[in-house]
Amino acid sequence: MSNGSPGAPVVHGFPHLDTVRSAITALYRRLSPDGVHSYGTSLVPSDAAFSDADDLHLGAQRVARALVHHLHLPDARMIVGFRTMEHAASVELAAGPEYFIELNDRFRTHRRDIGAALAHEITHVLLHRLGLEFPGTRNNEILTDTVTAYLGAGWLLLDAFREDATSRQKLGYLTPEEFGYVLAKRALVFDEDPSPWFTSPQAYTAYTKGRAQALHDLRRPPLADAGWAGRRRYAKDRRYARDHPGTGTDPGLPYAFETGAEGLRVSFPCPTCHQRIRLPVRGRVAARCGLCRTRLECDT
Repeated sequence: MSNGSPGAPVVHGFPHLDTVRSAITALYRRLSPDGVHSYGTSLVPSDAAFSDADDLHLGAQRVARALVHHLHLPDARMIVGFRTMEHAASVELAAGPEYFIELNDRFRTHRRDIGAALAHEITHVLLHRLGLEFPGTRNNEILTDTVTAYLGAGWLLLDAFREDATSRQKLGYLTPEEFGYVLAKRALVFDEDPSPWFTSPQAYTAYTKGRAQALHDLRRPPLADAGWAGRRRYAKDRRYARDHPGTGTDPGLPYAFETGAEGLRVSFPCPTCHQRIRLPVRGRVAARCGLCRTRLECDT
């Protein structure tokens, strides 16, 4: 896990959004909708609570066991140690049944964030067992952060974000707003509100910004709830596609038109899992995503 050094500059915004969306798609493909929905309840705060009165190693083992159970890894035993290291944490991935996690020595005195560090590393174990990975270290870490958040343990990582006039800390590769985005995507699917769990005011602010971006996904044409400006632009692009078959659509738009034997079709990402959906251009239509099974009201 990156960002093991408090005080490092914190990147904000949504620079990794394409990779995050690809990670959500990959998760649905690997687990299936039923598999994803088996993680319908997030890790509760009490399972990750860690006070200064707790024994360091016994407390870390307790939180690790709770995360193993939450991520459906009942036969994986985690051995947690502490040492001086550059990053926040690391895990030794092997065949099991034991996995060795090392945490940065600073967590000896920053115990409230031990759960966040463990959540990321134990998700690495889950992805290793699932055989799910992205090429390149950075993209694979973004995948891990995204899955941690989407499966109900990643709110800990966002809550570890703190920033004030004299200090700052962030864990993981996603920006705070991107963590907020993934948590909001999860919240929309499971009708869940993680905001009461945040102890960091900066985490709550990042969540609200991420939620706004997630809600924007639900209001892009050809979805029926698209805003007036988006609908107007969509109608203009649809008219152009009909008058100029075979020409491409602006790649910066969320939709694309294709002309085939059956006439004009539009493709666009599912607002839940981001798998692309293709529909004939026929006005209002109800569709269902073939990957996540989300029902969508569209105006093509």
